[in-house]
Amino acid sequence: MAAEKVREIEVPQGVTVTVSGATLTTKGQKGQISREFRFPGISVRTDGGKVIVETGKDDKQTKATVGTYASHIKNMMTGVSEGYEYHMKIVYAHFPIQVKVEGKDKVTIGNFLGERKARTANIVGETKVTVQGDKVVLTGINKEDLGQTAANIEQACRIRKRDPRVFQDGIYITSKA
Repeated sequence: MAAEKVREIEVPQGVTVTVSGATLTTKGQKGQISREFRFPGISVRTDGGKVIVETGKDDKQTKATVGTYASHIKNMMTGVSEGYEYHMKIVYAHFPIQVKVEGKDKVTIGNFLGERKARTANIVGETKVTVQGDKVVLTGINKEDLGQTAANIEQACRIRKRDPRVFQDGIYITSKA
């Protein structure tokens, strides 16, 4: 899609959007997300049932940022109305990996490749992590927090100094919804 100077985003039914200064807040049945949209020459405003992201500049970076902001706003609206869910699979060949959620901010991965010390991954934001057998399910309303949490879990299982074609143990994303 070609970069545009103005993007209009329809607000879905059941979602309310408010703009206060540079902060945009979306509220829906699943919760609320606030985010600051501050970039020189770009304004975000609401008009009826639409959110309008616009710029007066013609340079490439500013027009690209308008599209990025529009995508972020769409993701926020989808998150508060429907939510997001990532599915991950625990894969091991010999040593059974033990995954536990500790509190609301940490995932502990034990017995990875037979290591004695457990590896940890941080849970970002309000992401909920549940372990069901060999599956890990991440749910939440903020797509970026979910993606970062999934990446943290995958990176905690990264294998160094071994052949990745042979040692394929880890926790991997299988689907996003």
